[in-house]
Amino acid sequence: MNHGDAGSLFPVSELQGRVHTHRDAELALGDASPESVVVVRPDGLASSYSLTQRALCAVEIASLAEETLDRLKSESGVDLAEYEFVQIGRPTRPSQSRSLGEFRDPETSTETGRGSSSVR
Repeated sequence: MNHGDAGSLFPVSELQGRVHTHRDAELALGDASPESVVVVRPDGLASSYSLTQRALCAVEIASLAEETLDRLKSESGVDLAEYEFVQIGRPTRPSQSRSLGEFRDPETSTETGRGSSSVR
C-alpha cells in the first residue's frame, strides 16, 4: 500500500484500534505469516524519509473502525480483509551488543579483562 493511499492511518497515535509499537510490533509481525501483512511503502522521497524516521508499528486490521477500513479500501484499492496487520515503518536492524572489554589491548590486560598499568 502506498504511503499516499494510507492517509487514514495517520497520525497513528489517534487510531481507534490496537497498535503495537517498537518491540511489541516486531513480536507481533514475527508471529504473523508474511502473507498476512500489508506494508505501507514510500511513494516518494518525502514519504520515504517519513517512514524511516517512524518507529515500527503493527496495526491490527480487525481492531480498526469500519469507517477507517472503508476509507483505506477506497483510497488504496486494497481489500484489507485478507490481511491481519498493516506495517508502518521498518524494523530496527539487529545490532550486536558490545562491551568495552572487546576493545582492550591484550598486552596490557589481565585475564579478567581489566587493564593493568604500572609505572616503572
